[in-house]
Amino acid sequence: MSTPELTPLSLDELAAEAATALPTKEVISLLDLNVDLDLGLDLAAPIDLAVAANANVAAPIDAAVGANILSTGSTAAALSDQGVLIDQTISGHAIATAPQDSAIDQSNDVIDDGTTDPGTTDPGTTEPGAGDTNDGNVTVPTDPASMLDGDLLNVDVNVALDADLAAPVAGAVAANANVAAPIDAAVSANVASVDSSATAISQQDAIITQHLDDVTARATADQQAEITQ
Repeated sequence: MSTPELTPLSLDELAAEAATALPTKEVISLLDLNVDLDLGLDLAAPIDLAVAANANVAAPIDAAVGANILSTGSTAAALSDQGVLIDQTISGHAIATAPQDSAIDQSNDVIDDGTTDPGTTDPGTTEPGAGDTNDGNVTVPTDPASMLDGDLLNVDVNVALDADLAAPVAGAVAANANVAAPIDAAVSANVASVDSSATAISQQDAIITQHLDDVTARATADQQAEITQ
C-alpha cells in the first residue's frame, strides 16, 4: 500500500490558525480531589475479668534415645533411670473478684450528612433542555480558550467524623500453684560411623515436696465507670 502524499499548508492557512497560551504553573491545578465521607462510630467495650486458681502440677519425664544412622556394625545404647517422689499439698483460698459498674451513654448520633440544602444547584450543571450539548446535565464549553480554565482533575475532600470510644476494663487474677517438672533424658547416636559404639546413661533421683498451707491469694478489681460521649 502506497503512502498518500501530504500537501503542506500554505502561508495563508498558517496565518489563519489560532493558538491560546497556557496559564502559568501558579494558577493551574492538575489534581483536585472531591471525597465526601461521613462516619459515625459508637464503640463501647466494658470488660470484666476474674480468674482464681489452685493448681498442683507434676510432670516427671524419663526419656532414652539410641540411634544408628548410616553406621555399619555400630552399637548405640541409651539408658535413663529416674526415681521421683513428689508430694504436693495446697491448703488455701484463691479468690478473684472483679465487680464492674459501667454506665455508658453514647447518644450523640447526629452528624453532618455531607449534603447541601434542598434547592441548591451544582454550578457545573444546568437544567435539561437548556441548550446543552450532551445529555442535559453538564454544559460543554464552546470557547476554546475556556477549556484551559479550572482544574484538570478536581477532587475535594470533606470528612465528618463523629466517634464515641469507651473501653473500661477491670481485671483480677489470683493463683496458688505447685509446679514440679523433673526431667531425665539420655541420648546416644552413631551417624555415618562404621564399627562404632555410642552409650548414654542418665540417672536421676528427685524428691520434691511442696506445701502451701493456709494460703490465700486474693485479687480484687473494683471499677465504676460512668462515660457520656
